[in-house]
Amino acid sequence: MREPNRIENRNIHATTLILPELDFNPEGEILLFDKPYRCTSFDVVAKVKSAIRKKFNKKIKVGHAGTLDPLATGLVILCTGKMTKQINMLMDLEKEYTGTFFLGATTSSFDMEKEVNATFPTEHITEQQIYAIADSFLGESDQVPPIYSAVRIDGKRAYDMARSGQEAKIQPRKIQIDRFEITRIALPEVDFRIVCSKGTYIRSIARDFGERLDSGAHLTALRRTAIGNYRVENAHSLS
Repeated sequence: MREPNRIENRNIHATTLILPELDFNPEGEILLFDKPYRCTSFDVVAKVKSAIRKKFNKKIKVGHAGTLDPLATGLVILCTGKMTKQINMLMDLEKEYTGTFFLGATTSSFDMEKEVNATFPTEHITEQQIYAIADSFLGESDQVPPIYSAVRIDGKRAYDMARSGQEAKIQPRKIQIDRFEITRIALPEVDFRIVCSKGTYIRSIARDFGERLDSGAHLTALRRTAIGNYRVENAHSLS
C-alpha cells in the first residue's frame, strides 16, 4: 500500500501569521480570512485583536464564527465590535469543504494528526462503489464526532479525555449533507467536495466512508471554501 505524502505534524510549529494592512471599523465589521495550515482559529482572533488594539489603543471585542482544525486551511469568519452579535447567525450557515481521503489506512484522530494505526485492503474498491457510497451520505443522518474533538462529555473536552487515556463515549449528532461530489479518484486517494450543515465533522465522514467501503480511510487534506454565501476567494490572506 502506498503511504500518503504525510508530514510529521507534531514536529511542525504553527505558521507565522502575516496580517495585511486593514482599515478596521471601530464600530464593528465582518472580516474574512484564509487560515493557513497548522495555525488555529484562535491564532487568527489573537492576531486581529492585537492589530485593532494597536490601531485604536483600546480593546474591541473579536470573535470567530466557527473553528477550523489546525490541519485544515480556508475560510474563517471573524466579527468585531457590534457585529459580534451576528456570530450565532453565521455559525448556523451551511459549510462547503474540499479535501482528500486516503483509503486503506486509519488513524485514531481520523486525519494526519496521529500515526496510521491500521491498514486495510483496497483492491476490491471500484470507482462505481466510491460514487455510490458518496451518494449514500446525502440527507440527514446521525454522526459520531471524533474522539479527538472539542465535544464536551460530562463537562470535559473529548480530546482531553482521549489524551489522558480515559474512555469516552460520544453521542451521535444530527447532521445534514446536501452535496457530496467526488472530484478525483486516484486510489488510494479520493478528492471530494462536500456541502453540509454546521457541526459536521469531515474527519468522521472519512472514517465512515472507509467503513462503508469495507476498508478504512482517513483525511489527508481539508479546505473550507465557503460559509453560506461567504467564499474563501474573497478572504484576506494571512501568509
